[in-house]
Amino acid sequence: MKIILLSVGKINDAAYNKLINVYVKRLERYISFEIKIVPDIKNTKNLSEKDQKTLEGNQILKTLQPNDYVVLLDTKGKGFTSPEFARFIEKKGLMGLKRLVFVIGGPYGFSEEMNRRADEKVSLSKMTFTHEMVRLVFIEQLYRAMTILNNEPYHHE
Repeated sequence: MKIILLSVGKINDAAYNKLINVYVKRLERYISFEIKIVPDIKNTKNLSEKDQKTLEGNQILKTLQPNDYVVLLDTKGKGFTSPEFARFIEKKGLMGLKRLVFVIGGPYGFSEEMNRRADEKVSLSKMTFTHEMVRLVFIEQLYRAMTILNNEPYHHE
């Protein structure tokens, strides 16, 4: 199973990129993982929130494959402890999925089309974070999940 983190907009902050790359490198020994970026929508000043979400959603939908299992990272999603998230990942692997795609939406969240396409929603927190922080926290938690599943000492109860 390949895990993909799909996100709207690139990160320009070198410090975040450096930290994210540390965890991406660590993940290589456990799973096939990739970050895919959907470009930001340009000239959004004249767009309503709904229109912006729709345009972003359409770009995200174009990158998805028909058999992808899509999980939206959303504050309204199901929350997990780190061990529970590890088991969530393990169960998805046992389902025989080819691609498990986690999606970080744009600044206003997800379009109706994206919500319909999603198989599940997961929350990293009830709090709102910047997109840079969400990427970093998600990738760190994915790495933590891999160490939990492999009974390695990174995670402490």
